[in-house]
This record gives sequence, C-alpha cells and structure tokens, in this order.
Amino acid sequence: MISVAATIPDSTRTAAGPAPDGVELPGPPVFATIEEERLHRKQELAAAFRLFGKFGFSEGVAGHITARDPENPEWFWVNPFGVNFAQISVSDLILVDHAGRVVEGRLPVNRAAFCIHSEVHKARPDVIAAAHAHSLHGKAFASLRHRLDPITQDSCAFYEDHGLYEDFRGVVNETEEGERIGKALGPHKAVILANHGILTVGHTVAEAAWWFITMERSCQAQLLAMAAGTPQPIDHETAMLVREQTGSPLAGWFQLRPLWDQIVAEQPDLFD
Repeated sequence: MISVAATIPDSTRTAAGPAPDGVELPGPPVFATIEEERLHRKQELAAAFRLFGKFGFSEGVAGHITARDPENPEWFWVNPFGVNFAQISVSDLILVDHAGRVVEGRLPVNRAAFCIHSEVHKARPDVIAAAHAHSLHGKAFASLRHRLDPITQDSCAFYEDHGLYEDFRGVVNETEEGERIGKALGPHKAVILANHGILTVGHTVAEAAWWFITMERSCQAQLLAMAAGTPQPIDHETAMLVREQTGSPLAGWFQLRPLWDQIVAEQPDLFD
C-alpha cells in the first residue's frame, strides 16, 4: 500500500517558485507502508514537543499537539497528561480513540486535549495535525480579542486566514466547546482563542507546529509594535501576495526544516 505523509494539495507544491534546472525542491516524504507513515508522524510530533519546550511554550500541564493516525483517522496521537514538552519522546506518545479512550500508551490523556482536538479534527478532515499551547505572547494577544493585523511579512501568512473564538468559558471539559472552537477555526490555518491562547492546524505535523511558532512570534511583534506606537498595516493586495508566497501548506512544512535539523542534532533521544 502506498501512503503519503500528508494530503498537501498539488497546487501548493510549487509555492516556493520555480526551481533552477537540475534543482529539485524538497517536499514531504512518501511512504510505502502505514507503519512507516505512523512512525514518521510520531517522530515529527515528538520533535515538535521538544521545540515547544525549547521555546518555553509549556505552562504546567497545559498544551497539546495531535496527529491523526494514518490507519484510523478518527484516532489521534497526543502527548500524555503531565509530561513536560522538553522530555517527550516517541515512546511516550499515546493513541486516543474517538471516544477519548487511550488505545495505546501508559499514561492518561488531558481531558481538555481530547475535547478540543477531537472536535477540531472532526471539523477539519483535511488536516493531519493541530497544535495548542499557553504560550506567553499568544495568550497575551488573545486577551485583546481581535485578529492579527498584517503589519509584518511573517504575519501576512495569517492574513484573512485565521479565526477568532470569543466565547471563553474556562477550562475546556466538554466536547461542545471543542465543537464551537472548530467552527471558529473554519477553513483557516489558525484560530485565536479569547483569553486562552492560539491554535493552529496543518496538513503535516511540521506545518501545524510551524504555524504555531510563527504565529506566537507574530503576536509578540504586534504587541511590541502597539506598545511603541501605531503599527502601519501592509496594504490588502500586498498582504494577499505575501500570504500566497509564505502561507501555503508546503511553505509551512518547509519552514520547519531548519528547526527539525537543529532539534534532531541536539536531542536525538527524542526518537527513543
């Protein structure tokens, strides 16, 4: 059976522009078996957690990244409850079914992770992964209850491509709220959760992780700009052009490659 690591639309595979003769643009790997694809998703998931730990996105037991299982797409792999991002390895990941039961793994699942991610995955069958954490600038920006403005090249990746969920009701313990978050996300790559933080999705684990990292930094940049004065937005036409250049699924996947190389070299035990 031939299995592809991600369902990235063919139209985005040339998002980086035409390659010179003899130069092949890299793309997500293709796998011969489901087992190989599952292992790769779990490896990218563990690497994403290590990166989140490295960047200080952890806040106690809060935060989670999920990846669909390639054989059972209603099930997903996720971090176990109460394990620090910086210490997660492939063997620590747990598999959760559509009812929130742990199918594989030694530790329980975070209830909020299941309530949010199960509904996000249900609402977006086109995506493989979703990422959410209580990162400092993401949650600070979320308290403003408005969307990111196109004030930097990087923030243009999210221009007219992220939602806003304004109905904060405390810790998410019910799937009904996860369903509302999924609706607020809509067809976009990200959603700002008022008074809570940010959530991103992707056609690969790498893409979802990259959107979270760069969205957190875009939140930080806008907060800094607002503190210094009145940020001047990029015009609509240019912002849309930049989004086409930097905001595609392939671009998101590729942007994480340097960080992947870095974390694998620094922390090879993530593959344990």
